[in-house]
Amino acid sequence: MSQTPIIEVERLDRTFHLGRKASVHALDDVSCELGAGRCLAVVGESGSGKSTLARVIVGLESADSGTVRIAGAEVRPTTARRELRRRAKLVQMVFQDPQGSLNRSLPVSATIDEMLRAHRPELDRAARRARVLELFAEVGLNERHADAKPAALSGGQKQRVAIARALAAEPRIIVLDEAVSALDVSVQSQVLDLLKRLRREHGLSYLFITHDLSVVRDIADDVVVMRSGRIIERGTVDEVLDSPREPYTRLLIASAPRPGWKPRRGLRDALLGSGA
Repeated sequence: MSQTPIIEVERLDRTFHLGRKASVHALDDVSCELGAGRCLAVVGESGSGKSTLARVIVGLESADSGTVRIAGAEVRPTTARRELRRRAKLVQMVFQDPQGSLNRSLPVSATIDEMLRAHRPELDRAARRARVLELFAEVGLNERHADAKPAALSGGQKQRVAIARALAAEPRIIVLDEAVSALDVSVQSQVLDLLKRLRREHGLSYLFITHDLSVVRDIADDVVVMRSGRIIERGTVDEVLDSPREPYTRLLIASAPRPGWKPRRGLRDALLGSGA
């Protein structure tokens, strides 16, 4: 990985207690880093801990122990407005379902205007409108899309709006939590191409959370594989995908969807062993 990390994660632990006796160890001694200008994919099945890791990194959840540093500054959950604004200029998050950031009764441009009012207070209404349209153009949308309500847009178009919203804060890092997993294959490819172009043009760093290894080679430089809250394998994308060491990683690769292909029955047992 890069010698200039913009995100440093050291020995994170996080346990969720589900009653008097039950608990889930979501993060177990997790350490990793994201190099400046690079894309780190965090892959694993549902429940592996990858989304919890993302939420701790951006400060939406706290860890029981361990540290996260972004651009050298330690991240802690906070309600202080100044710190939240500073952090938002560093890192933004795009989720699987963009609907949560969109008001059904307002045009989708309103969510971008809100971000600009928070992060570009020097802009008047006309300047904000011009910047909104610039951001929409950057993500392949136009004024008609900007003035539409969420119900009028496709899933792919809504995800482009979510990406434009993240760009409005002019961050250095975007955390993409299953951001393309709900899209069909053709739209997924278009959004991945958009993300790669934006990364080049803006010098962005990406933390790319996914359960689907079929998209990882197309966007990532480095990969960590998570299982049951632990990182079990890491390396460059070519190292992990071409020469995986762990049976679990081989399972994920073998199970990655490809056109016209279905995993054979018993594949999981064959790769992990019948007792896995």
